[in-house]
Amino acid sequence: MTRTRIPNLGGAKAFILHRPHPTVQAITRQLSAIGLITLDCWPELPPEALAADFVFFDADLGFDEQFPWKPGEAPMPLVALIGSEAPGRIEWALSHKADAQLLKPVGNAGVYSALLIARQSFEARKHLAGEIASLRQRVAERQTIVRAVAALSKGTDDERAYAQLRSLAMSWQISVEDAARRIVAMTDETDEEGGDDQSHRA
Repeated sequence: MTRTRIPNLGGAKAFILHRPHPTVQAITRQLSAIGLITLDCWPELPPEALAADFVFFDADLGFDEQFPWKPGEAPMPLVALIGSEAPGRIEWALSHKADAQLLKPVGNAGVYSALLIARQSFEARKHLAGEIASLRQRVAERQTIVRAVAALSKGTDDERAYAQLRSLAMSWQISVEDAARRIVAMTDETDEEGGDDQSHRA
């Protein structure tokens, strides 16, 4: 069984994006007891919120323009404050990829667990996004290598062309992927120049 290390949240900064309401006071009390620095704001987040560790936001009256980022691209964990269970409001909160939620009215407990769940969910989502980006990069690099080998294999076979690509990478003192990108760029330039010559002759 994998044990999750509980982070020390003391000194972290949390913004509460909610109209003046007892909900804000209840959250602020709990956050202060945990050791967080809290700032409440409405109707939108200030630019300094980009450096926050957490953002609590009102899912009932919230709108996209409140955030200084695109929906789903928050740079920190988000906690949705939900009072209305109207499908449209829930869907909107989900579009912002809320990492945890608190049901309103907020009582004297629940904030700490919401913070921990939001932090873990955010880190897992960020890790997954990084893996996907890495896989996409690897696929793109393989496609570039295939194109470079195809460009070099004119009049010979693919194995010799790949060997030539590796030899060029070693002589240029760069990786095979970088060499492939260079070959593809040179091939594209040659093709463009050839196309320009044909258009001039036409």
